Amino acid sequence: MPENTHPALPTLAFGGDYNPEQWSEDVWREDVRLMREAGVTLVSVGIFSWALLETQEGVHDFGWLDRVLDLLHEHGIRVDLATPTVTPPAWFYRAHPDALPVTSEGVRYAFGSRGAICHSNPAYRAAAARITTAVATRYADHPALVMWHVHNEYGAPVSACYCDGCAAHFRRWLAARHGTVEVLNEAWGTAFWGQRYTSYEQIDPPRLTPGVCNPAQQLDYKRFADATMRENFRTERDILHRLTPGVPVTTNFMTALAQCESVDYWAWGREVDVVSNDHYLITDGRRTHVNLAMTADLTRSVAGGAPWLLLEHSTSGVNWQPRNPAKAPGQMARNSLANVARGSEGAMFFQWRQSRRGSEKFHSAMLPHGGTGTRVWREVVRLGADMGALACLKGTRTVADVAMVWDWHSWWAQGAEGQPSVDHDPRERADSFYEVLYDRHLTVDFAHPEADLSAYPLVVVPALYLATESAGSNLRRYVEGGGTLVVSYFSGIVDENDAVHPGPCPGALREVLGLTVEEWSPLLPGDTVRIEGPGDASADADVWSESLVPKGAESVWSYADGPAAGSPAVTRHRSGAGTAWYLSTRLGPRELDTVLRGAFADAGLPPRDDLPHDVEVVRRSGGSGEYLFVLNHSGEPAHVPLPAPGTELLSGGRADDRLTVLPGDVRVVHLDGSRPAG
Repeated sequence: MPENTHPALPTLAFGGDYNPEQWSEDVWREDVRLMREAGVTLVSVGIFSWALLETQEGVHDFGWLDRVLDLLHEHGIRVDLATPTVTPPAWFYRAHPDALPVTSEGVRYAFGSRGAICHSNPAYRAAAARITTAVATRYADHPALVMWHVHNEYGAPVSACYCDGCAAHFRRWLAARHGTVEVLNEAWGTAFWGQRYTSYEQIDPPRLTPGVCNPAQQLDYKRFADATMRENFRTERDILHRLTPGVPVTTNFMTALAQCESVDYWAWGREVDVVSNDHYLITDGRRTHVNLAMTADLTRSVAGGAPWLLLEHSTSGVNWQPRNPAKAPGQMARNSLANVARGSEGAMFFQWRQSRRGSEKFHSAMLPHGGTGTRVWREVVRLGADMGALACLKGTRTVADVAMVWDWHSWWAQGAEGQPSVDHDPRERADSFYEVLYDRHLTVDFAHPEADLSAYPLVVVPALYLATESAGSNLRRYVEGGGTLVVSYFSGIVDENDAVHPGPCPGALREVLGLTVEEWSPLLPGDTVRIEGPGDASADADVWSESLVPKGAESVWSYADGPAAGSPAVTRHRSGAGTAWYLSTRLGPRELDTVLRGAFADAGLPPRDDLPHDVEVVRRSGGSGEYLFVLNHSGEPAHVPLPAPGTELLSGGRADDRLTVLPGDVRVVHLDGSRPAG
């Protein structure tokens, strides 16, 4: 993965999706003039343009795109050029209606939106390869081209199709994964409910059934659907690599959005040349800047810690939530720079000019319906200048403090029916644990459960229902080597085939935690339990409780009431040079912080009480020096101590031992003692 995301760009990437096909050509020159005024350096072009580029099978019209790319190059704007394979043309679907995906209920989707694709369909695969080849051949040597953008947001809105073609493809995939049908029967536990198969031809996708469909079958189908999309991506990527060697290839991820939890981004991150991500605020009343930080940290982790690119976000409101509030003054820049602080080499938006038609006409843009007289436009121009001032950050890396284990396969497995409680939400647990770390001013790396964790003093496992034996051994080695591990309830339960590990729970994590779970006791809606800790400490919990039997672990907090009264609620197990903590009930972020103070102390992490609430302090470091980002999301001025004096990059002023950051403001300091920037 390249250290420098855009070697052809002298500064950070700034711009967005550009859809000139929505406008008459007399608007194009105004667009590029205003792009220059705003400091735009990069635009994504052609994402939804297949119908215009190939007007009928084998008949191409590149004239309009030639003129667009030439115009952009003339004005010094570089291009992230798309393969337009996310939306095949109407003529294609008329000829190949079976390329439209079928739901698990047997309903075939219709043409008229985007992303309606059966990724197993051979006609779609052939047509996508042809248009990719034609576009790459045409523009291989165009001087504006700096990156390829394959498809768009794989998995949104459709990741899986359940048609007969997918059924045949699924059988081939299963045979390659499991070998004999006898091995598959064992993996899927088909002895249960008489589901045994004697040949692969008897197996279908997990379509609508009268009762719960086999969870292992559902899990494998999620793997199959993800692998099939990735196979199609690789086909296009390899065409582009062959025809344009040296031009990096990306596709825009949506790492932490629920709509794309069908995509295993650990696997996808290994396939792209540049990790890029789309992020949109979910305005549900929670602290949106915390989720933004979490998404940025996760994306950086998918990139292996290397620089990545924020390829889409919004200047203001979106259009697809029940309520779509505008961003407050200054919030756009703060959101953008929060991503840069956590590793992005730029800030790109959807889109450049706000659409007048279509389903996203109320989605904000860099150039709004109101034009250049708007607040949004003025903030865009200012942000473009700020991006230019931060060019020295290119190639530096964000410095993390702790790690959180994250696994998409575990999310998939836990999404099946038949769980002990519908109120247990593994994603909610991840969000809550992340919020605790965020409020302690700790920058988080995310890690696969089998990854090397030895660099981190603290590793948090908020929800790892599916944990392989290898993952369990890895976490045990981490603790024995001196690490501090924190594990939340209902983790380590099943293996890679969704089969409960032999012996008492928590299965793969039983040894490292030094305990067994005798019984789960999920709580009814509205019920709470009280847990008591050292001294007079106490906290209320809900959703879940467990009866624990220590097998070497010590009880730190215990249940004062409820189904598990008298049983340990929070335990600590010394193992080798480290410790493993276990939390057997659901606590809110404030209670979590209280309970986890012992784990933070074990890990040697300072409390950072000198930093205000809702103020981010994030470091980037590299060959050009060390940089400190301070982002004030609060409504009060923040006074932040600095480890060394330095130069403020956005204002050009000096910063001494203490920095005052006004409400909603962002400061970036190049610390003295590091190599001069520039």
